[in-house]
Amino acid sequence: MSTFVENVMDKNIIDIGKLSGKVLLFGGVYSNLQALEALIAVAESEGIPPENCICTGDIIGYCAQPEETIQTFKNWNARSIVGNVEIQLRDDEDDCGCDFREGSRCDGFSQQWYPYAKSKLSKDSLDYLDTLPDHIQFTMGNQKVTVVHGSYFNVSEFIFKSTPWATKQSNFEATESDIIIAGHCGLPFEHKNSDKLWINPGVIGMPANDGKPNVWFAILDDSEKPLQINFRKLDYNHTLTNKLMLNRLLPESYAKTIVSGLWDNMEILPEAEKQQQGKPLEL
Repeated sequence: MSTFVENVMDKNIIDIGKLSGKVLLFGGVYSNLQALEALIAVAESEGIPPENCICTGDIIGYCAQPEETIQTFKNWNARSIVGNVEIQLRDDEDDCGCDFREGSRCDGFSQQWYPYAKSKLSKDSLDYLDTLPDHIQFTMGNQKVTVVHGSYFNVSEFIFKSTPWATKQSNFEATESDIIIAGHCGLPFEHKNSDKLWINPGVIGMPANDGKPNVWFAILDDSEKPLQINFRKLDYNHTLTNKLMLNRLLPESYAKTIVSGLWDNMEILPEAEKQQQGKPLEL
């Protein structure tokens, strides 16, 4: 499996300036068109403009509608950075680059869903992936915010709430940020240490291993001081997503997770996060 440790000098980092009001944060759309459509409806009902909607990457993934998902995302005009999946597709690689252990269940499943996704994407969608930056930076209030996928140093690094603060701290130092918005690990959390805040808004393409089919996103809001981060549940037509995934080309286990809210396996999870399986998330 490919492991990315990027050359920090070669990064494509876009600074989008000062944001105010509500900023909608989410990750891991994972080719789940129904969840994306539900999220766009939330943004519209909350009056959040597309330029204030930011994805932490992996627009493509385990579900059945990669092409429709990319086109819907592109037409929405929200912002995204590249996840490992976008990098691999863009560079015409043969695996998802998720940094799964070779021979693991996740590795085996990726040999089903990744070629499926690759076979479905139009040139227009691949060209769109080419436009996505490695990182997005902005300021909100007087806080500097950086958006990463795994970490600033490695797009495929799994960082959880239980991951030692020292690992997170180096990201704040390298980016000179007050807040880091991250994705990749699939679980929503916030971790504050003195004046630094690490936020993972969660993913909308798969449940958070909490035994519920709904998925998670977050809204950052500067209407109150200090900045408020509100984690939100998203209900969507998961029965349709499940049905579309039962196409004999995708892992049935992932289709089952869409409905059960439980992950097929916990190979990537640290012990603390394994203990939380099936328990309601306190956010």
